[in-house]
Amino acid sequence: MKKWLVVIGIIGANLYSQKFIRIDGSSTVYPITEAVAEEFQKVYKDVKVLVGISGTGGGFKKFLRNETDINDASRPIKKNEIELAQESGVEFIEVPIAYDGITVVVNRDNTWCNEIKLSELKKLWEPDAQGKIKKWSQIRNGWPDKEIHLFGPGVDSGTYDYFTEAIVGKEGASRGDFVASEDDNVLVQGISSDPVALGFFGYAYYEENKDILKAVAIDPEDGRGPVLPTIENIMNGKYFPLSRPLFLYINVKSLQKIEVQKFVEFYLKNA
Repeated sequence: MKKWLVVIGIIGANLYSQKFIRIDGSSTVYPITEAVAEEFQKVYKDVKVLVGISGTGGGFKKFLRNETDINDASRPIKKNEIELAQESGVEFIEVPIAYDGITVVVNRDNTWCNEIKLSELKKLWEPDAQGKIKKWSQIRNGWPDKEIHLFGPGVDSGTYDYFTEAIVGKEGASRGDFVASEDDNVLVQGISSDPVALGFFGYAYYEENKDILKAVAIDPEDGRGPVLPTIENIMNGKYFPLSRPLFLYINVKSLQKIEVQKFVEFYLKNA
């Protein structure tokens, strides 16, 4: 009996000594944060880093309720979110950590769509397109008279916010008849299994799945011609207008915890 009490006491002490860092937010930033978290935990074995994917907007909701220490974000914090932070007493630090290029992708069996104009993307994704633009042939003459099936991040996603503002001209304005998911892996699976699909998400998910997806070059219609998303084109700004910075938002109160300080330092040195 005494042995069992000793064992239970040791387990309880270990659980009590375990430190947690809670992170949520952008599915685009998730692969970076998850990779950093895995390496961090190899060094700091007494710290557990929990990384969720609620989308940038969904993550901010938790962050501003003091439920997380860090929010991954694929867009800057909005004015109304700053106001909520002030109301709830959440002070934060914004840290840019990378650049991303929102990548428009199609199925590997798609032989006709190698590049697309910004005006064509707008025609396809704007709110008025719902129920009207249903076929590839309606986007460009010469493209097949086949249905087009659309995939994209959900409305809580910073990728959705950025894409709609850059392409349609107004954040959050788009047709609603598309397959939406905060999990980009779901979008990858959908597009890779549908020959007439088109969708968009962060560059990292294309890079990981380029054997089953095809990236579409974007023509900004400024005379330069179509530009493919590559690391070089994203970093030098040629991939316009779908290049964007990625951020961490860190709760100042959480930074009082040594494990959060160490994690942020580790992130900036290694990401």
